[in-house]
Amino acid sequence: MNRKYQLAPGYEINRVINGCWQLSQGHSLNGALDMGDVLRAFHQLVDRGFTTFDCADIYTGAEDFIGSFVAELKRTPGRSPEEIQIHTKYVPDLDRLQTVRLEDTEHIIDRSLRRLNRDRLDLVQFHWWDYEIPRCVEVAGHLARLREKGKIRNIGVTNFDTEHLAALVDAGIPVVSIQSQYSMFDRRPERAQLAYCRAHGIAMFCYGTLSGGFLSEKYLGRRDFTPETRSQVKYMQVIEDSLGLEGMQRLLSLLRQIGQAHGASISNVATRYILQQEGVAAAIVGVRNSRHVADNDRLFEFELTEDELQAIRALLDSYPALEGDCYTLERTSPRYRGIIKMKLNGE
Repeated sequence: MNRKYQLAPGYEINRVINGCWQLSQGHSLNGALDMGDVLRAFHQLVDRGFTTFDCADIYTGAEDFIGSFVAELKRTPGRSPEEIQIHTKYVPDLDRLQTVRLEDTEHIIDRSLRRLNRDRLDLVQFHWWDYEIPRCVEVAGHLARLREKGKIRNIGVTNFDTEHLAALVDAGIPVVSIQSQYSMFDRRPERAQLAYCRAHGIAMFCYGTLSGGFLSEKYLGRRDFTPETRSQVKYMQVIEDSLGLEGMQRLLSLLRQIGQAHGASISNVATRYILQQEGVAAAIVGVRNSRHVADNDRLFEFELTEDELQAIRALLDSYPALEGDCYTLERTSPRYRGIIKMKLNGE
């Protein structure tokens, strides 16, 4: 499997993207991260060729931190900020959807440019909280205008369902990618979105592939644990509504067995499984520290066989799947929606 993916003419990214949601203030429920160690991890990732970073305007502090890394690259002999790719997001607050103007959108994009120490944003991924407010095509058009002005290189979306992704495409918005939650616990993209993206040349970036770390040796054999991060609070809901704790343990045991045959970890196998799905361009793997950087290399040193893929699919198919299209539950279910913060883009 190639480590790189050509997202657009002249623009290439990694198939494993360094995710920075976990650097957001308030993500950890058990204290602050060692940001010095995170910075070491960034350097180690770039040393190993993992040069694509994913963040968002609403990941409080993440854009600023990446911007400080960009500044450090400028000062480092033999290094250049141009060797990394930075993907951010544009997520207007829920209470601004009715009134957001082009000037408001440009203000947020300019703020991201300042925070990230960039003259142009490589990829801006657009999110819209409420389809009952029918302006998502109009506001996505703001990004197209800013792309024409040279402030944005590429436009993507995040957490769109297939119907509203199609509405943007039909309106002529040049969408090159979509970021969707996709893991062994959450296979909603398989219903419609993967096929639509393949048919329209849209790259799918998958987040939540490791389900907040639950798909790892740490949780093998454990049925009693407390979520340690905001991500794990969310993914516990997903697990409860799909495989459950009993099915989770069956899956972890199978992944360990498959991993042992390849000298790979459970996390490697879980990520590799998603990367081998047709239509998936990249998986986003969170960066919290430097301990697991070397593990990313292993993803490109083995390939799951068809028998292994079938064994995983057979296990997953024996359990319920989450209902609906991508992010539909998060929009419509009070249980899922209740843990989401939708007003984080203020100054």
